[in-house]
Amino acid sequence: MAAEISDRVREIAEARGLPESKVFEQALERGLEDLWVDLILARYLDGELDREEAIERVGRTKVERAERERAVVEEDVDWGLNA
Repeated sequence: MAAEISDRVREIAEARGLPESKVFEQALERGLEDLWVDLILARYLDGELDREEAIERVGRTKVERAERERAVVEEDVDWGLNA
């Protein structure tokens, strides 16, 4: 796995003309952003954050998508329980 990651980093760095350290930096930033969004949406859906605060932190589009996804899951669960 570590060798595969190193190979990918090297290939990205070469393709973009960047040092490998910059590729790692960008990967860390993207990963942290994804984890941050997941945390905020989980807190919102768990009732720990209100809707407006969640929108302020991650944007309306992401909050609305999370709401739609939750509604779909709830519909599936209801269907499964009542089938």
